[in-house]
Amino acid sequence: MRQAISDTEPSDAILVDALRTEGPSALAPIYDRYAGLVYGIAMQVLRDADAAADLTQEVFVTFSSKPTFDPTRGALGALLATMARTRAIDRVRFGTRSVRLLRRHHESEPPPPGPPTPADAVSVAERTERVRAALAELSGDERRVLELAYWGGLTQAEIADELDTPLGTIKSWMRRGLLRMRGTLGDLVE
Repeated sequence: MRQAISDTEPSDAILVDALRTEGPSALAPIYDRYAGLVYGIAMQVLRDADAAADLTQEVFVTFSSKPTFDPTRGALGALLATMARTRAIDRVRFGTRSVRLLRRHHESEPPPPGPPTPADAVSVAERTERVRAALAELSGDERRVLELAYWGGLTQAEIADELDTPLGTIKSWMRRGLLRMRGTLGDLVE
C-alpha cells in the first residue's frame, strides 16, 4: 500500500495544476505517486504483466491529455484507480466478446469437404483435359499470354515486358484467347 503524502510533498491539486499549465512534462510526479496503484489494479484484472503495463501507460497518457481532476469530488488516486479498473474490465470484455464471436463464426461454418470421391476425380480429369484441348486450339500468342498470366502469375504489364510486346497487344491477345476459351468451354462456365 502507498504511504501517506508527507507535508513536504506537493498536493495532488498542485501537481494537476502544474500538469495543466506545463503540459505532459509535469506528469512525472503524478506517475511516480500513482503508477504502482494503477499497475496493481490492472494486473489484478488482466493477470498479464505486459497488458497491465500497457494499460498503466494508457491511463497516464489519457489523464495527461485531459487532466479532469477536481479535488472537491474526490482523491486523484481514486480517479486513476477508477480509470484503470474500467479500462481493464473493458479489455477483458472485449477479449471475451472477440473469442465468443470467433467461436460462433467457426461453429456456423459448413464442415470442410471430405476427400474427393472417384466420381469427383474423374470429373476433374475430364475438365482438365477439356481445358487443355481448348488451350491447344488457341493461337500461340494467345495461349502464351494466358499461360503466363494464369500459371506464371504475371500481370499484363509484366507479360508485355517479358515478350517485348506493346501492352495493348497483350490485352488484345488475352481478351481474344479468353473469349475463345469461353466459347469452347461455355458449358463449364456458369
